Amino acid sequence: MADAALRLKSLFEQLLGTPIPLRIRAWDGSEAGPPDAPTLVVRNRRALRRLLWKPGELGMARAWVSGDLGIEGDLYAALDAMSELVWERGEDARTLAQALRDPDVRSAARGLVKLAGLPLPPAPPPEEVRRSRAHLHTKRTDKRAISHHYDVGNDFYEIVLGPSMVYSCAYWESPDGTLEDAQRDKLELICRKLELTPGQRLLDVGCGWGSMAIHAAREYGVSVVGVTLSQEQAAYARKRVAGEGLTDKVEIRVQDYRDVTDGPYDAISSIGMAEHVGTERYLEYARDLFGLLRPGGRLLNHQIARRPWQDESAYDIDEFIDAYVFPDGELAPIGTTVTQLESAGFEVRDVEAIREHYALTLRRWVANLEAEWARAAKLAGVGRARVWRLYMAASALAFERNRIGVNQVLAVRTPDGGNSGMPLRARTWN
Repeated sequence: MADAALRLKSLFEQLLGTPIPLRIRAWDGSEAGPPDAPTLVVRNRRALRRLLWKPGELGMARAWVSGDLGIEGDLYAALDAMSELVWERGEDARTLAQALRDPDVRSAARGLVKLAGLPLPPAPPPEEVRRSRAHLHTKRTDKRAISHHYDVGNDFYEIVLGPSMVYSCAYWESPDGTLEDAQRDKLELICRKLELTPGQRLLDVGCGWGSMAIHAAREYGVSVVGVTLSQEQAAYARKRVAGEGLTDKVEIRVQDYRDVTDGPYDAISSIGMAEHVGTERYLEYARDLFGLLRPGGRLLNHQIARRPWQDESAYDIDEFIDAYVFPDGELAPIGTTVTQLESAGFEVRDVEAIREHYALTLRRWVANLEAEWARAAKLAGVGRARVWRLYMAASALAFERNRIGVNQVLAVRTPDGGNSGMPLRARTWN
């Protein structure tokens, strides 16, 4: 008799101490749970072994990426429901040890072990990064981490990002607008905040596929140096620059920002790059950029932020993001970022929170990926495509629920005399 789904539902609810707001379909074809809810598809017993050997977020991610676990129906509704069951529950050894003191939890765990079959830990999917965390954010490890994320294939990113090829939060006039218009408006917003004028020099740190560099050179007549650690990004950006006839205005380098020595620059843009810097290196990052600006020069730092913890020493990097998406990536509260920029010598003049804009952007990226799923999976591999779909959908929800945010910080290397060069009413870019 096919009854695995009912047994799973009962055991999960016993283990978690709460009803499961999803329908479950098991490997034997059985189903249980609310008929109108999204369906959690447990395709084989190996999915259970992944969850048992690594309870919580990383076990769920491994089951998803490998295809042992899937979702049918509204992906966002399913992830929203699961976030309260998995991602927002404590997962450290102390919490698990406390839970296992509960006889009901121990009984449920034994039931799941019996249902899972042979208790051998499945190997992690090949998309998972395996490395030592002993040497974070050296030039060598940063280059390897950037390559893992960005050297997936430019054709794959064309599917996800669309023609704009901008991999950061867009700036929406309305939710009904196009992604391309919103990305153009974001680039335009940054150029206006930096108050670019013809003949100036702009350094674009983490230049991606060259969109910011091209926009600034074409629309504002500035000379741009764009730096990236990704060989594939650089090759793509150089081809775009040549196609726009801007080779005399734009130079794309494969270079660590710490190796840029040809300042001073009139302005610096850092768009979605500082998340890769790391907490221990952030003050160094801020000081390096400060040193590359002329007095009066401006920095636009566009960066994702997390909510502050009451005990910041307890903060740990997200396991799924670290293992599959951004190795060594770290988020900091906006207050920490502002403090570090000021400690480096900058005068912070404006902070604009655009959290809701990233949720809209991510949903469009997910829709792009789903619309061309077969081609995307062929280009990047099914596992990698699953990673990106899960990461972007879960991130959209995190922005919508105010678990994370994104901010544009405008800072000035104000001269000793105190003349920042800023207008009395600064927000003329709105």
